Amino acid sequence: MPQIPLAADYPFLNILWSMLVFVGFVFWIWLAITVFMDVFRRHDIGGFTKALWIIFVIFLPLLGVLIYLIVYHNSMADRNVKQVQAAQAAFDQQVREAAGKSGPATEIATAKSLLDAGAITQAEYDDLKSKALAAQA
Repeated sequence: MPQIPLAADYPFLNILWSMLVFVGFVFWIWLAITVFMDVFRRHDIGGFTKALWIIFVIFLPLLGVLIYLIVYHNSMADRNVKQVQAAQAAFDQQVREAAGKSGPATEIATAKSLLDAGAITQAEYDDLKSKALAAQA
């Protein structure tokens, strides 16, 4: 009957080494995916150049990723910053639209601008103001 190895037969340093190799592998996959994403996100190169970079990274992964990171590290950072700023601007715009659609302060300000423009009378303004304040409570 074959003997089953116990967990105690696997030395602690081998466990640490296995963990380090696993973390390094995950980091490597993350780095390669980041390079692929950056290649496809670029608008300053054509499809043929993108295909060459992808082939280079697939067939010579270590060399391809390292060369890409060395050559394009600044532009990668710029593209990331632009993407984050665009996402933040879109989020801010959506929040402004959602927050600005209603509310007593907005309704009163709109009514005041109509009053100042002469589109409504003082009585209509007071009525709109009281309705806006009543809706708040």
